[in-house]
Amino acid sequence: MVALAMSRQRARLTKRVVLFGGLALFTLWTVLPLYWIVVTSIKPNLLIYREPQLIPSQVTADHYTFVLTRTPFLQYVKNSFTVTLVTTVLSSAIGTLAAYAITRLSFRGRAWVARAVVVTYLVPASLLFIPMFQVIHTLGLIDNVVGLMVTYLTFTVPFATWMMIGYFRSVPFELEDAALVDGCSRMQALVRIMLPLALPALAVVALFAFTLSWNEFLYALVFIGSDSQKTLTLGLIGLVRGDTFPWGPMMAASLLGALPPVLVYVVSQKWVVSGLAAGSVKG
Repeated sequence: MVALAMSRQRARLTKRVVLFGGLALFTLWTVLPLYWIVVTSIKPNLLIYREPQLIPSQVTADHYTFVLTRTPFLQYVKNSFTVTLVTTVLSSAIGTLAAYAITRLSFRGRAWVARAVVVTYLVPASLLFIPMFQVIHTLGLIDNVVGLMVTYLTFTVPFATWMMIGYFRSVPFELEDAALVDGCSRMQALVRIMLPLALPALAVVALFAFTLSWNEFLYALVFIGSDSQKTLTLGLIGLVRGDTFPWGPMMAASLLGALPPVLVYVVSQKWVVSGLAAGSVKG
């Protein structure tokens, strides 16, 4: 009995060591690149190449000053914020209405529409930028942030619809039927019954739409040419001059550009977790 107890104790100890060791390795793997960005952004240019150390011997804010005062960084942030905000609002609204129609209304081809939404979301963006360029060119929206808003809806709306379909299917039909019996219309039932219950899922949809729009690069590179219309991800490439990479300003701009989505995720983390869990119950 003593030997068996000791064996179980060793097994538990080994399990804990493996678990905490894996967590420590994963944390290091995640945090170290971010820490290196921070260190590089506060090092003088000369030390970036001479001192590849985790703790810099000198600290400077010149790179942040350069980015904020001598580049169109603030214009890039403004463009990204505008595109992201409009795309997030529109994709959430369109995805919610589409998901409600697919899950609650009866019409021919409903199952095929749901499958088409998923297939559309799975199509790589690299296969679509040529036809999308033709569409945007026809609409006269080349080199315009409005063209990016229209383009980003092609991958945010399918995700929003797919996510909301899974959540709406987990809501009992009886709640909506009771509202309809009491005299509510379909739209009133959606606004008064479904949307309050779907707030966690809407938060997830909004966050993912925000992240996808904020970080998108390919379409912005193809459709935008002037500095006044560039988004942040595209503007960072403009810091490169030929084969010269100004690592200090690039890391400073990258860190500043990463703050908005990080802050959004930190503030709404609770909603994200609950929304993902609830939306995976059915569908």
